[in-house]
Amino acid sequence: MVYNWQQKGWPHFSYQLIDIEDDLYAFAEKAGRIRGMVQTLPKDAQMETIIDVLVSEAIKTSEIEGEYLNRKDVRSSLKNNLGLNSKLEPVNDARVGGVAELMLQVRKTYKDPLTRETLIHWQNTLLRGRKDIQTGSWRTHEDPMQIISGALGKQKVHFEAPPSDMVPEEMKRFIEWFNATAPQHGNDVKQGPIRSAIAHIYFESIHPFEDGNGRIGRAISEKALSQSVGQPMLISLSRAIDENKKGYYEALHKASLSNELTHWIRYFVKIILKAQGQTEKQIEFTLKKARLFDRYRDLLNDRQFIIIKRMLEEGPQGFEGGMNARKYVSLTKTSKATATRDMQDLLEKGIFQLKSDAGGRSTAYELKL
Repeated sequence: MVYNWQQKGWPHFSYQLIDIEDDLYAFAEKAGRIRGMVQTLPKDAQMETIIDVLVSEAIKTSEIEGEYLNRKDVRSSLKNNLGLNSKLEPVNDARVGGVAELMLQVRKTYKDPLTRETLIHWQNTLLRGRKDIQTGSWRTHEDPMQIISGALGKQKVHFEAPPSDMVPEEMKRFIEWFNATAPQHGNDVKQGPIRSAIAHIYFESIHPFEDGNGRIGRAISEKALSQSVGQPMLISLSRAIDENKKGYYEALHKASLSNELTHWIRYFVKIILKAQGQTEKQIEFTLKKARLFDRYRDLLNDRQFIIIKRMLEEGPQGFEGGMNARKYVSLTKTSKATATRDMQDLLEKGIFQLKSDAGGRSTAYELKL
């Protein structure tokens, strides 16, 4: 199998804008609409929306790589880093701090040129404390860097990156390309989504680190989008990708076999549009949360307030399986009888509704937004 980096002309990519123009217009329209929606939110709701999107990105970019993080830990780490907690909230998972800090670094430095030092700092941040992984430099091992799936003896190689001794020169060229194609430069790629798509496949094809390439590659794509709109992009590409992870890897594999990227760009632009749609829904959800608390705050007891706040932190989908007496007791440290009364009261007030697909013997509820 001959990969893109082994072919004549690498890394000079070609593509056609057939069937992409309408999506590029849609991206610009959605970016403007999201900016307007956020600006109409109160300041605290704006920050709440940003945190919600960052939580989703941190969790999903990790899940794509097989790491599953606790939503509460991620939220606490982000708020700690943003200085929003009067006292630091405990974070039980050491992996959370790295990915949360990376999300904030990408947003804070979106204007800055990309450098070798930046990328290595991102990897050090992401994999802080890992002793089993080489950090602080490009990969140096002599073994082939392969993307493999399947059981031992039945393994399938999806991709093989350039050998380690090629990485320094390849990354020097990648960084030069990224900075030269940024807005306001002579070689700029006019359409942000196209530059974002190319940056992702270009970086992933080199695979410069021993670990963290996927998460850093998606961060680079977000940086490209933010530069194109002139402000930190409120978007979670990883949440959109994770909805069809198999399709993502299939598209990456196909793109790794050619320097003609029309198919890949078409796929990735659709991912960007899906992620923008999810952001719009997240903003609408934030508004619904604010209205719910404004309407019912004085009608809730402390236990009910804790429960609703905790359910809303899980996002529009709420708790998996809904809220039941067992979860209520665990979260509020009250009796089962009190929990049952509280939940019945929330149902009568119109805050709760019965969850039709809860299953099992116990009654379960979801928020009625």
